[in-house]
Amino acid sequence: MKSVSSYFGDWWRLVVPYFRSEERWIAIGLLVGAIVLTLAAVTVNVAFSEWNRRFYDSLQNKDEAAFWIEMVNFGWIAALAIAFGVARGLVSPYLRLRWRRWLTGHYLSHWLDGRGYYRIELERKVDNADQRIAEDLRLLGFYTMTLLLGLISAVATLISFLFILWQLSGPISLSGIGLDVVIPGYMVWAALIYAFLGTWLANLVGRRLIPLNFLQQRYEANFRFGLMRVRENAEGIALYRGEPRENEVLEEKFTDVFNNAWRVLVTEMQLVFYQIGYGQLAIIFPYIVTAPRFFAGAITLGVVMQTAQAFGQVQTALSFFIDNYTNVAELRAVMDRLKGLQDAIEERPAENITVAAEPGRADVGTSGLDLALPNGQTLLKDLDLVLPKGTSTLITGTSGSGKSTLFRAMAGIWPFGRGRVLIPAGARVLFLPQKPYIPIATLRDAVKYPDDNSTATDADIVSALEAARLGHLAGRLDEEAHWTNTLSGGEQQRLAIARALVFKPDWLFLDEATASLDEANEAAVYGVLKEWLPGTTMISIGHRPSLRQWHEQRLELKRAPGETGSLNVVT
Repeated sequence: MKSVSSYFGDWWRLVVPYFRSEERWIAIGLLVGAIVLTLAAVTVNVAFSEWNRRFYDSLQNKDEAAFWIEMVNFGWIAALAIAFGVARGLVSPYLRLRWRRWLTGHYLSHWLDGRGYYRIELERKVDNADQRIAEDLRLLGFYTMTLLLGLISAVATLISFLFILWQLSGPISLSGIGLDVVIPGYMVWAALIYAFLGTWLANLVGRRLIPLNFLQQRYEANFRFGLMRVRENAEGIALYRGEPRENEVLEEKFTDVFNNAWRVLVTEMQLVFYQIGYGQLAIIFPYIVTAPRFFAGAITLGVVMQTAQAFGQVQTALSFFIDNYTNVAELRAVMDRLKGLQDAIEERPAENITVAAEPGRADVGTSGLDLALPNGQTLLKDLDLVLPKGTSTLITGTSGSGKSTLFRAMAGIWPFGRGRVLIPAGARVLFLPQKPYIPIATLRDAVKYPDDNSTATDADIVSALEAARLGHLAGRLDEEAHWTNTLSGGEQQRLAIARALVFKPDWLFLDEATASLDEANEAAVYGVLKEWLPGTTMISIGHRPSLRQWHEQRLELKRAPGETGSLNVVT
């Protein structure tokens, strides 16, 4: 287990930013309100303690008038308890809800900013970033507020009832065991010793929960990801008749879930068994200790009951760690996952590839570009490339030579390497990958993506769809669908082509963007691009010989496995 200082250091780093954000005054106000209501609840408990003594004394003294007075007193004390409880039940969850909203926006912006999501997936340093944002952020607020308010309540309760218990318990003499010692407020010391031993034993029983809960969240996320993969690749799995293999993989993932969950359950049951035993003994203990004084006539029944209640409140306060060990363990696991995600987002390569927009520049190129794989292996070294405006270029090479990596570097998304990508200032640049991304949206928005401010009319979009041989979709502009599952691979690539026709870029990069099309449709697509975008400079990555007729210049990337490649002009 990590040290206490490390625990609170990580907690502070994750929690404090919200209370320093633009919402800080609302956040602080809600937090103060929750704390005040928590302290008010403790005050009500103190009032109940005093009522407890008076009520039982009225029963012992058979004082009917006092009995009915205490019934009335109980009414207003109970009314306050209900009011404070309801208010606290509103304020604390509302604070957690606002906190989660801010945290989600904060993490999403950092995850997406600088394409951190892309780099994290490439490096595989953290698993299931989506799960951490969707679920762990919610749990951070829940466990923090639960433990914080619980701790404040425990401290306030401890201070209040220690004073009451000290007054009620009186001194105890140890002369009966041969010691000439008188211990004042002996019930206070008994409660302290009882809670200290209980906390120590609880830590021994439950400390395995922290690593187990961390693993449980990982295994659950892995299982959900496996299910999602089957859903997203349903057709491919079906064509391969891969159901037995997928079932085997999913069962393996769920076996991890089950086995670790069983270990968590066994550990929790050990802790629960201990907690129940500890709590039950605490109920009877104060009666055993106060019984001799009661039967000797030194104290009344009301004092016995108030002492038992005060002892119960003190030991509950002192047992806060025991009762909340599971929550502490869960919070530790949540913090570890969020800290891992935060570190991965904030981490940047020591060297990187920059994209510079230069005023007055006409061509696109690279300067001193080095490309590497995530493992550090060099793909290309010191590449100075010039792609002239108005000259369509085809980049070819064997599989694994680094064509797509060069494509990503030109797009400014590849983080491994150094050097510069140079583009004309103000140029409209569009990159079409082999597998286009199509959002779950209306067909209109899918074609316009990502340009939400596009001035393209429905007529423009329909014309682009027809030119891309997707005229059968023209009547579905308002239909919202999961188009990746609806359209074939070739249709998806043609939709991306329609997107390019609508966007009208100055520079269009295509990474095997027609690989799912037959040669006839490929030729039709390139013919449309040349016709519709006469001012657009195209750079294509591919290996089909049929692509050569559409490009004035061809570059070949040559690279042997394990070696540094080179990019050469092919005549």
